[in-house]
Amino acid sequence: MRILGVDPALAITGYGVIDFNKHGFSVVEAGVIKTEHKKGLQARLAKIYDGMSDIICEHRPDCMVIEKVYVHYQHPTTAFLLGQARGIILLAASKSEVAVVEYAATQVKKAIVGRGLASKSQIQKMVGSVLGLKTLPKYNDVTDALALAITYSYHSAFLKNDCKDFRKDY
Repeated sequence: MRILGVDPALAITGYGVIDFNKHGFSVVEAGVIKTEHKKGLQARLAKIYDGMSDIICEHRPDCMVIEKVYVHYQHPTTAFLLGQARGIILLAASKSEVAVVEYAATQVKKAIVGRGLASKSQIQKMVGSVLGLKTLPKYNDVTDALALAITYSYHSAFLKNDCKDFRKDY
């Protein structure tokens, strides 16, 4: 199974593509889609859409796993911007007919570390260990994206189902 994990954001969207089978994990590709703060919102969203579409087209994932939105009530503007970035990413998945699964950050932390309140460094170390990485990703966004993909692999193996169970008719 090929899984694309995505940590959405307007400035830096992290992604990680992993293969998961009975022999374990292998990282296919991981990286970030960066947008420039100086560019307008429309251009930044277009860059995210184009980048995500290219990743999907190149790697043909069986599913995409994306983080659910959680934003503090004191920062509503952040929620709107994050929501727009997520929407563009979901549009890219939909146009490519890739099934999407969503997890809250606490679900991912619990699956990866065993605690829903794990720190970024704990997540990073466990992701590196599980995937056998020689060096840890430079960006936490990449680590989070890989953690999302690993979480889905754990859940799919446990539940004996795959992304097709989550596919919706459009």
